[in-house]
Amino acid sequence: MSGPDLNPMLDADNSIGSTFTIGLSPVGTLPKFDYWTTVISQYANSPRITAMIDTFWRYMDQTANMDSFFDLIRNVDTAQGYGLDVWGRIVAINRVMRLGIGPRYFGFEEGLPDYDPFNTSPFYSGETLTQNFALTDDGFRTLILAKAFSNICDASIQSLNALMRMLFGGGGRCYVRDDGGMAYTYVFEFAPTPLQLAILLQSGVMPKPTGVASSVEHP
Repeated sequence: MSGPDLNPMLDADNSIGSTFTIGLSPVGTLPKFDYWTTVISQYANSPRITAMIDTFWRYMDQTANMDSFFDLIRNVDTAQGYGLDVWGRIVAINRVMRLGIGPRYFGFEEGLPDYDPFNTSPFYSGETLTQNFALTDDGFRTLILAKAFSNICDASIQSLNALMRMLFGGGGRCYVRDDGGMAYTYVFEFAPTPLQLAILLQSGVMPKPTGVASSVEHP
């Protein structure tokens, strides 16, 4: 028999005095383990032994850790921070993206693509130059799900439209137009943000059939 059936020292709230509580872990949504099932009846009425068992279980109970692991790492719908970075490595996508082309400045050497002559671009002011942008958790989660979808989709117009709606549907109407002649166009009926264009053109999320040209059209 288990301890609670034979223990006359239990109060109405299943405690001995005011210090001991039966070991059902209330943390998380994982199945709860009742350590009383491991205590034989001859020890069930010993406050010291049951208190030692309870203390040991409180230190060893991994329910909270496992619940946090599932919520913050294992479940992509609720993962945060490092957990999403792990998912990004799994589906081969990066949280940090480069947005567009950097500003141009005056340069003395002609012919270089990043330099302009007099009266065209300003002198370099010395500020840190970076167009790298780290996606927020919500944005990165959407990109991860989209990349996972693109990894298994057939790159048809129907699949590309579903992916467009997943990524950009909140901003307005957008779709893929089949132009014929092995070409298609991503059409936006609203002005996409630089981040949205970077996701579309630089993230590697959008699948593209071999030998098919793609372009972007927007206001």
